[in-house]
Amino acid sequence: MDQGFLPITREEMAAHGWEQADFVYVIGDAYVDHPSFGHAIISRVLKAQGFRVAILSQPDWRREESIQVFGRPRLGFLVSAGNMDSMVNHYTVSKKRRKSDAYTPGGQTGKRPDYATIVYCQLIRRVYKNIPIVIGGIEASLRRLAHYDYWSDRLKHSILIDSGADLISYGMGERSVAEIAEALQAGIPVQEITFIAGTVFKCKKLPEEKDILRLPDFQELKEDKRAYARSFYIQYCNTDAISGRRLAERYEDFYVVQNPPARPLTTPEMDAVYALPYMGTYHPAYEARGGVPAIAEIRFSLVSNRGCFGGCSFCALTFHQGRTVQVRSHESLLDEAKRMTEENGFKGYIHDVGGPTANFRAPSCQKQLTRGVCPNRQCLFPKPCPNLTVDHTDYLALLRKLRALPGVKKVFIRSGLRFDYMLADQDDSFLEELCRYHVSGQLKVAPEHVSEPVLRRMGKPPRPVFEEFSRRYRAVNERLGQKQYLVPYLMSSHPGCGMKEAVELAEFVRDLGYMPEQVQDFYPTPSTISTCMYYTGLDPRTMEPVYVPKDPHEKALQRALIQYRDPKNRDLIEEALVRAGRQDLIGYGPKCLLRPRHGRQGPSGPAGGPGKEARCPKEKGHGAGEHTGPRPPRKKRTIRNIHKKKS
Repeated sequence: MDQGFLPITREEMAAHGWEQADFVYVIGDAYVDHPSFGHAIISRVLKAQGFRVAILSQPDWRREESIQVFGRPRLGFLVSAGNMDSMVNHYTVSKKRRKSDAYTPGGQTGKRPDYATIVYCQLIRRVYKNIPIVIGGIEASLRRLAHYDYWSDRLKHSILIDSGADLISYGMGERSVAEIAEALQAGIPVQEITFIAGTVFKCKKLPEEKDILRLPDFQELKEDKRAYARSFYIQYCNTDAISGRRLAERYEDFYVVQNPPARPLTTPEMDAVYALPYMGTYHPAYEARGGVPAIAEIRFSLVSNRGCFGGCSFCALTFHQGRTVQVRSHESLLDEAKRMTEENGFKGYIHDVGGPTANFRAPSCQKQLTRGVCPNRQCLFPKPCPNLTVDHTDYLALLRKLRALPGVKKVFIRSGLRFDYMLADQDDSFLEELCRYHVSGQLKVAPEHVSEPVLRRMGKPPRPVFEEFSRRYRAVNERLGQKQYLVPYLMSSHPGCGMKEAVELAEFVRDLGYMPEQVQDFYPTPSTISTCMYYTGLDPRTMEPVYVPKDPHEKALQRALIQYRDPKNRDLIEEALVRAGRQDLIGYGPKCLLRPRHGRQGPSGPAGGPGKEARCPKEKGHGAGEHTGPRPPRKKRTIRNIHKKKS
């Protein structure tokens, strides 16, 4: 059975004619055979090599028999928590339990455990003592060495230790998993598989190689946050397949060793991965439970690239996919789009053509292909590198071909777009075609903040860059006669953001004339520069101290400031402005964020500001409070008026 889903039950395995699987792939998600899901790609790559892979989706971790559905696999278990870290999947940034899970049939919650990779591996070890276990996916990839865990608020071991697994396949995994499978097939004991790029292993004694970088021991990391910041930055500077070195971290009497990353896929290799016979949707067994919600966003979308040289501090892409951009060919994408137009439910709209950053369709410079990315310099921050190649022509050509396909009405771009990269392009052709063909009323971009100290910690371009892009975007739309708006993503409580910087962001929102419906609090997830700052209070790139807002109430104040027009935030906004020493923003002036309370004077007189400047023109909805404009003057309580009222 070359076509069809891989087996998810013993009966389906028998229908394939297998008595035993080579690998049982344990996943925390429902089984969706679509290349936007990591387990689909890895299982299809292995099947294309001739290995028999059975999918064990969301086993009940409280029951040992749930891991025995397929019996003992011939070569080993593969384990992944799913497309998301299980803790991010379960909890909001305020550590409240989420109400739905888009990767589970019917959106049901509670179908996977916290720290799913660890729990699944421990379950396997109780049943099958010595079987090889290889872990991968985003959860294992970003926890491959000692890491700060936000949910327990402590430094944790490499996940290799706590899980009891033998190997980690980190990053995207196609190369390393295929090589691991071949090594196991050749009879090499899993403990001796220490030579594969893109893997992490344990050993008692370090290999005798000069290029191994010794990281501080785990005990030192626990005792000294400065040591952890230094260690993290060494890891960050060794995430490139060409320039990266082996890293070793000692735990008492053994080491955890990270091999350099696997080589990025070439375009033909990417094409081959996406040409595998995916079914393109979830297993039919889930239909009765309402299907898998996550498919809705990606079913009619195209993945055109991987990797990102944007280098945002709060993003883990550098650690997971790397900074070298890898792309699929036009032919590969057009073939997939043609198949898409023939599917039931396709209404003529391709929802996205992109990846981590949609408008990156080539490495940032040619040097990366032979010497690797610069370990301690960014391509776009603090300003574009002189060697940066800025060119949208390939992406434009691809979009034009997709628009011309029979049956395609509209091609949207919903992946992130780097506006600073667009701005660095002297040719406005891409921006014009973006506005003309690929935006539906609103273009979402991510300045994240406007305060210079915060942007510097975030690795984002300065405020004038966003303002210039806004001006050009507006000018292009006016020239096209289209009413389309720019919607900025904004983040509160990022390291470096105090009350002064939060008020500066609120003033930006005021001048923008737009109140965000949702505000993203900074979420400390494993293996980002920002999370390192959150934990250590240091910027690992410079070792400078960084202010970190951790108090939940202060974070609520910062979030409320961005949504200052919402009346329910009134008390929080007033407290925030007082804390920041910005009572000048409480009053009736056109720049004020908050009206004074009834019967209460402002900070500098009845109107909340000095002299006439504090008196506000009649305007609606300018600040939070009980009323939205200046109160009408009261009539004098004269005897005549009182008698009139009584009569």
